[in-house]
Amino acid sequence: MKENVVVVKSTELALEIISFCEVLEAKRKFVVGKQLLRSGTSVWANIREAQHAESRADFIHKLKIAAKELEDQILVGNL
Repeated sequence: MKENVVVVKSTELALEIISFCEVLEAKRKFVVGKQLLRSGTSVWANIREAQHAESRADFIHKLKIAAKELEDQILVGNL
């Protein structure tokens, strides 16, 4: 079975964000760290959920949510 690049990349991103949030926590940047952790892991979770969507519309909806969370992640990362 061929590897799904989107799932792999979103998993790698989530793991990197978790590591970075641990650094932020050590620097006592709790608010930014928590928001980044929520949005970063949400991207991964929604992409994983999309893999088991009940319909094409559900699949698209879950990927749109992931895209919105990724945009939020970019905005928080620019702070």
